Amino acid sequence: MAEAVVSFLVERVGDFIIQEGRSLSGVRDQVERAHTDLLFIKGFLKDADAKRRDGEAIRIFVAKIRDAAYDLEDVIEAFVLKVDSKRKGGIQNVLKRLGCIFIEGVRRHKIGSEIGVITITISDLKQNLQTYGIKEIRDSSTSLQLCEGQQLLRRTYTHVIDRNVVGVEDSVHELVGHLVKEEHRHRVVSIIGMGGSGKTTIAKQVYHHKEVTDHFDCLAWVCISQQYQVRDVLERIYVKLLCPTKEEREEIKNLNDDEIPGRLSRLQNEKKCLIVLDDIWKRETWDFLKAAFECHEDSKSRILLTTRNEQVASHADENGFHYRPPALNESESWELFEKIAMSGRKAGIDAEVYTKMEELGKEMVQHCRGLPLAVIVLAGLLARKNTIKDWVTIRENVGVYISRGFGRLEEEHAYVSWVLALSYDDLPYHLKPCFLYLGHFPEDHEIRMKRLTRLWIAEGFISLTKQRQSLGETMEDVAYNWLNELVERCVIQVGERSSTFENIKTCRIHDLLRDLCLRKAEEENFLQIVKGSHKNEAMHPVSSSSSMVTYVSSMGKIRRLAVYLDENDDKLVSSLGERGGHLRSLLYFGPSDNYWFPKRKELIPSMFKDFKLLRSLMIEGMNDGEVNIELPREIGSMVHLRFLSLRNSNIKSFPPFLGNLICLQTLDFRVTYNFMFIPNG
Repeated sequence: MAEAVVSFLVERVGDFIIQEGRSLSGVRDQVERAHTDLLFIKGFLKDADAKRRDGEAIRIFVAKIRDAAYDLEDVIEAFVLKVDSKRKGGIQNVLKRLGCIFIEGVRRHKIGSEIGVITITISDLKQNLQTYGIKEIRDSSTSLQLCEGQQLLRRTYTHVIDRNVVGVEDSVHELVGHLVKEEHRHRVVSIIGMGGSGKTTIAKQVYHHKEVTDHFDCLAWVCISQQYQVRDVLERIYVKLLCPTKEEREEIKNLNDDEIPGRLSRLQNEKKCLIVLDDIWKRETWDFLKAAFECHEDSKSRILLTTRNEQVASHADENGFHYRPPALNESESWELFEKIAMSGRKAGIDAEVYTKMEELGKEMVQHCRGLPLAVIVLAGLLARKNTIKDWVTIRENVGVYISRGFGRLEEEHAYVSWVLALSYDDLPYHLKPCFLYLGHFPEDHEIRMKRLTRLWIAEGFISLTKQRQSLGETMEDVAYNWLNELVERCVIQVGERSSTFENIKTCRIHDLLRDLCLRKAEEENFLQIVKGSHKNEAMHPVSSSSSMVTYVSSMGKIRRLAVYLDENDDKLVSSLGERGGHLRSLLYFGPSDNYWFPKRKELIPSMFKDFKLLRSLMIEGMNDGEVNIELPREIGSMVHLRFLSLRNSNIKSFPPFLGNLICLQTLDFRVTYNFMFIPNG
């Protein structure tokens, strides 16, 4: 009887192996096709980003395509980790798995079904591309007209003198010295800073400074911006330096394109010329223009350029002088605000009203964080508001008013978000998700470089080409280089550097750039934020649990979540229901960087079993007094997890199930207890 049972099982095992092989082969084919689709989708998204179309139809279409790419990526990775990795061990392994045949089949069927659903979605999107005429939008002249309009709005003119200038005297004095004094031999002097930091204002003050006008024989100012024509730029410079007659102007117009650079170069050798290149964005721009600026070593001509990108300044002249304008201090910010918003009010309104406005103004100007453009926009808005009620209304949501602008300012594109958004739009495709990831971190947070770059790696943002590998570079090297590039582009600021190698230890992001980051993250459904009792204007409140308020985007699944806790929160996260099943990143932040969670029993609820696709999990500072924190076993099933930080937590033992995390790259287990032993796993 026993022999018959064994014989029956062996026969069934043979049939099972054949059927499993056929089934697995079919699913693998689906996965391979899905992987090919994913490559094409990522290529489309990169192309769409390069074209920067602003139409609502395009935006929605790209968002849905991006969502499908996430889904495909999740399915492919789930197959590789949960199905394909289990196909080993021969007949003994099969015998062990006989009890799981049904579950395995269901899982494989589910993967096939999910791929099928996504494929249908992509097919429908392709159909909609034609149905709604999105291709025609892509080929229309609307975008070109928009670029031309932006170029005109960005153009600067030296005859337009800024009347409201504050806090630039020291900057102007230093820059003038580097241009006119004999001991300074810098061919190129660069002013580098984020959008709205006052680069152009300072350059104008330098350009019109008496020492400068007395020292140089001729001066020329030209605004480059992002859309420019090389011939047009060089011709304008030549005309301004030469001050030609009408006949000479006609002659210049008839010159060949390759004649103008030579004439400009000779003129700079013969005379002392100052050329200001305002708002130059790319190194390639300098390469197109530099033939006109080739001069003898003893030439007295100089170039002053303004840029948001330090790489541009270094590329133009590696020995040049680089100057970064400091932010306005508190008194300078108030002086600038007062000139615009309070000028002439004192004589026309009640003293008590004026005092209240002054009090509200000083409070609101703090939100500008020393950025001159933000102060000017806020002051310009309040200059037209004549009642305390209006000022209080703006004070209630001052960040939105500064960054987005309202009324006349909005119509003139003179608001901060448009200026700052230019820096985001100019980021290379690979740096945009790295920038958006900064939105996870709370306002004024000092971000540790190693933590940030390891999170980027865990998310899959960092790519390591074969060429880089052959040079011995690691993903950490690439991530650090990308961080440096964001610093050079003035979208993030260096906090602390290591004393030994001058490497970046911490970085931070300006509040207004963080606002931009959150708006872009919302548009692309990149991340969501859960807060305590505070509201976040960039997100939409959809549910409340205990003292927590959840903010999620109105479109797509939740992929990344940042949770800001305070002392009143009694849970780590409110329930996300089915929407949490696609979560990739879950980061918790307390009231401070070295926070202690309150004494609660349910610090980590069992709901983590829903987060099967999680790649990054940061829960630091779990310290419940004398109580030892135990990690739930559900974390051991998060096989996609790459980054896990439990730093400064009250954990006594190293859970053996952490050995199941086969994809883990970073584990920060610097907890409050010393371990006697760590399991082999």
